[in-house]
Amino acid sequence: MFDFETIRADFPLLTQTVNEYPLVYLDSAATSQKPLSVIKALESYYSAENANVHRGRHFLSEHATRRYEDTRTAIAAYFNVQRTEIVWTKGATESLNLIANGLTSHLKSGDKIAISAIEHHANIVPWQELAKKVNAELIILPITADLVLDSNECAAFIREHKPSVVAVTHASNTLGNITDLEPIITACKEVNATSVIDGAQAAMHLRPDLNKLDCDFYVFSAHKMLGPTGLGGLYGRYSRLNTLDVYQTGGEMIETVSLTHSTFRDAPGKFEAGTPHIAGVIAFAEAIAYLTALDFNGMRQHEHTIFNYAIKQLSTIAGISIYSHKENNIGNISFNYRDEHPFDLATLLDGYGIAVRSGHHCTQPIMSRLGIPGTVRASFALYNSLDDVDAFIKALKHCIELLD
Repeated sequence: MFDFETIRADFPLLTQTVNEYPLVYLDSAATSQKPLSVIKALESYYSAENANVHRGRHFLSEHATRRYEDTRTAIAAYFNVQRTEIVWTKGATESLNLIANGLTSHLKSGDKIAISAIEHHANIVPWQELAKKVNAELIILPITADLVLDSNECAAFIREHKPSVVAVTHASNTLGNITDLEPIITACKEVNATSVIDGAQAAMHLRPDLNKLDCDFYVFSAHKMLGPTGLGGLYGRYSRLNTLDVYQTGGEMIETVSLTHSTFRDAPGKFEAGTPHIAGVIAFAEAIAYLTALDFNGMRQHEHTIFNYAIKQLSTIAGISIYSHKENNIGNISFNYRDEHPFDLATLLDGYGIAVRSGHHCTQPIMSRLGIPGTVRASFALYNSLDDVDAFIKALKHCIELLD
């Protein structure tokens, strides 16, 4: 059973007021709020457990190491993969850069790298840089007129063009549209293309079974899964992960070092140089436990209800343009009011305690397709309510009155 009232009470930040209005947080696509258990875990680590990992034989170090590695086991279980297939990074952005850099020696001049026009910049720029480095060709997967990746068309495109790498989003951060990945990954296997999935938006809302999905790589960010900032990771099929070129070098990722030569550990260790975000990893275990304990189907139904209600209410307001797909969406709504700049509308909404995102959302190619500078984005999560939507719509109508 999904007990919303209990869940809402677990997020202390949501109890505050902004500009004398109750806070309505509708920016979970940028970062999720944190349950009290995650906040307490961070405090506990620094007040009673602080030590480095993998480096000491004293109690604190061994305790921290055990908890650090237990979190790797927990996130592997969440995604239904092996713990040796999880690499800790600073976030999805670093994960994608690690993978792109790691594929450098695997590509040659003339190879093709396929991406889509609805990707976050973090899943565009690393591939542009890799293409320049190895003289590969960057090709763009087809999308529909309403900015949805048609998986069957993409699969046919992959079979025709035979790229070496295919990098696509599981769900759009700007539009919320969910990608049907199975046909794309199947086509990748047929042409021996490496499949790289940006799961930053989808990891919490969809809880993907990566063993079943059977992609080569999948990236995620802890801070969008109720966890701390500055932490994320990647899943890599072990047979592929261990063949990637080293991304960063330094302490802990080595086997041996002489003055003229070094050897490196196997994955995942060879990708985790230096002192990691230990506190973040340990606190992330609490976020994983929180998500795992939830009634997942109940959570998704709740999020669907909130999203559908918001779409319905927005659709009744004259002058509102909604860009997000209304079906098969994780809960992100991008919209504008007439020709008003999204920054202006978001600023006015903040005056009523409504927290939304405005701008291009690190998806400038989407904005180019739409012919606009940006959008206002309201994004929902498990701790949002119908009352939040009502407050948002009421404030939006007040803002429109001011603009008119």
